[in-house]
Amino acid sequence: MTEPIRVLVADDQSLLRGSFRVLIDTAPGLTAVGEAGTGTEAVDSTRRLRPDVVLMDIRMPGMDGIAATRHIAGSPETAGTRVLILTTFDLDEYVYGALRAGAAGFLLKDTSPEALLEGIRTVAAGESLLAPSVTRRLIAEFARMPPAHHTRGPVLDGLTEREREVLVLVARGLSNADIAAYLLISGGTVKTYIGRLLSKPGARDRAQLVISAYESGLVSAGHAVAEVDDS
Repeated sequence: MTEPIRVLVADDQSLLRGSFRVLIDTAPGLTAVGEAGTGTEAVDSTRRLRPDVVLMDIRMPGMDGIAATRHIAGSPETAGTRVLILTTFDLDEYVYGALRAGAAGFLLKDTSPEALLEGIRTVAAGESLLAPSVTRRLIAEFARMPPAHHTRGPVLDGLTEREREVLVLVARGLSNADIAAYLLISGGTVKTYIGRLLSKPGARDRAQLVISAYESGLVSAGHAVAEVDDS
């Protein structure tokens, strides 16, 4: 039998932690392995329990969720754990800070229980996840960023022309199937290109690829916003 996805719940409100734990434990293929009420506890529990996913709140006493995410994602000891941010606040600095810290996903607490459980499964499978409203705001923020703030990250070093094309389409939110149709190549070939992109330093997951593409100025943020708004 397939082992269940092991989840650590980190939130400063004990009632919410208990509610999330019950939800997770009653879902097929998921199990809650622990709780944490502060960022420090989340880091320590991740080191000790090695969960597959940490469901992380942002506003917690002491070390907040973004700092805790940075510790978890940045340590070789816990780098295999994926962090899914779940918060009431969708402020731009929280979204950007969480993704830069290494979070694999960002959902709001008004997300339905079904969407939350599916989000946990998604990030556990190695994919990235952003709430639609968060995606729009993130792209809009990059559209407002002056070119002087763009930097060339290690993800872009040594890319072929085709790899750059794939990266641009990933950053614009296209799925693997959409990319394959757009470039007239197979889905397997798209996976190969994305695998190469993810092997670059600083490219932990698809979310990090998106950030690198926008920060470097490789993608026209204004054009991407128009595409999102028209959808």
